[in-house]
Amino acid sequence: MKTLICGSIAYDTIMVFPDRFKNHILAEQIHILNVAFLVPEMRREFGGCAGNIAYNLKLLGSEPLIMATVGDDSAPYMHRLKQLALDASHVRQVEGSFTAQAFITTDIDDNQITAFHPGAMSFSHQNRVADAKDARLGIISPDGRDGMTEHAAQFKAAGVPFIFDPGQGLPMFNGEELMKFLELATYCTVNDYEAKLICDRTGKTLEELAQHVEALIVTLGGEGSHIYTQGKRIEIPCAKPDALVDPTGCGDAYRAGLLYGIAQQWGWEKTGRLASLMGSIKIAHRGGQNHKPTREKIAQRYAAAFGSTLW
Repeated sequence: MKTLICGSIAYDTIMVFPDRFKNHILAEQIHILNVAFLVPEMRREFGGCAGNIAYNLKLLGSEPLIMATVGDDSAPYMHRLKQLALDASHVRQVEGSFTAQAFITTDIDDNQITAFHPGAMSFSHQNRVADAKDARLGIISPDGRDGMTEHAAQFKAAGVPFIFDPGQGLPMFNGEELMKFLELATYCTVNDYEAKLICDRTGKTLEELAQHVEALIVTLGGEGSHIYTQGKRIEIPCAKPDALVDPTGCGDAYRAGLLYGIAQQWGWEKTGRLASLMGSIKIAHRGGQNHKPTREKIAQRYAAAFGSTLW
């Protein structure tokens, strides 16, 4: 089954602040905030939600199709996708623009401050879901506002089930718009902060929101995740990572696990555990696409973490 990944392709410039942000931000002076963080460690990574999710799906043996927009500086990323044998036939270059750029600063508590330039991502609505005729499952991750809105309607019109993953794009939408996404989507996934925000904007509880989709998944970082489905809440444990190195892209790895399990028609317990494991594997490596476990290694890690077979 081919899975269509609608979302961003981006370059991530990642900087590490060897201290805690809270030690340098005075709460009583937040209205005149003017801080600078010395970041002696910096690197540039291939990222973006669509790129990261597709990368992890490929590790699992799936066939992801990337639907995204990139700029004039996209040659290194396009070369990488070709090397990884990732289908980029639905990646559109927008002339006169930059590929989306994220500038991420992480402190020693894994808190992050991010500045994001959308660039070509703002033209994502130029892509059409119907062009990916082989897609049987999809996901809408953070992307251009118009692209996210139109792709949701296009997935629904095409009869293709999809995950709504608003992520960092959630603040772009009001409560009415978010409810419209949930009416169109088959599944929804958010982290704990996003869960609070979507509840605040819609005026509904998680249990009420879950009634609009087949499953509502809420990730809780090191506390695991909760899957709300069929009037119950399934608690998914956190797979223990080898190390805590970099949280960038962990949510995308988790979503790849969700997509793989859904495509395999697994139950939510197994699907959630695979998703948890993929996030755990990623966090032990820097960047969103530098972990390289084989399918056999993933199965071994799954058995060690949860005491059952994967494949």
